[in-house]
Amino acid sequence: MSESSVLVVEDEPDIAALYAGFLEERYDVDLAETAAEAIDRVDDAVDVVLLDRRLPDGSGDDVLEHIRDAGYECRVAMVTAVEPDFDIIDMGFDLYLTKPVSRSDLLAAIDTLLTRSEYDELVQEAASLASKRAILNSQKPAAQRKGNESYAELVERLEDLDADIDDLGESLSSDDYRAMFRDLGEA
Repeated sequence: MSESSVLVVEDEPDIAALYAGFLEERYDVDLAETAAEAIDRVDDAVDVVLLDRRLPDGSGDDVLEHIRDAGYECRVAMVTAVEPDFDIIDMGFDLYLTKPVSRSDLLAAIDTLLTRSEYDELVQEAASLASKRAILNSQKPAAQRKGNESYAELVERLEDLDADIDDLGESLSSDDYRAMFRDLGEA
């Protein structure tokens, strides 16, 4: 079993069991069914949180806010049936996955998040913003994106970050660079 710890926050027992089955061979997996359980179980030992947005006792958004306010350095993927909207721009998650999620997509997401944990804060921010832009680009028409001030600020921040990380890119292999920054090229 890996040293990496994954907290799955999912209120549907069948889905939680499915995710745990996907992950148990590679990771130390813990499950939480409610926002309160998630808040109780997340700590500095958790590397990745897979977080549903709709929970029976509250919102996954509140759990995410708790994680960030408490200063935990875990990476967070929202894994949810909630279609993304512009409200995601200001949220502190790293990836947004819309259900249903396949085993390969879930494992790839965790691998991506664990890799991002090794990045410095600047690159983490860029990767998070690029993920948000990519999901909004796939879900929102260009006219809506063009008219949204928060989206315009996101794109501007990505352009600034892209310029700031050029030096870092020189130290990476071409494969690492493509994997880490493929979404940033659209900025």
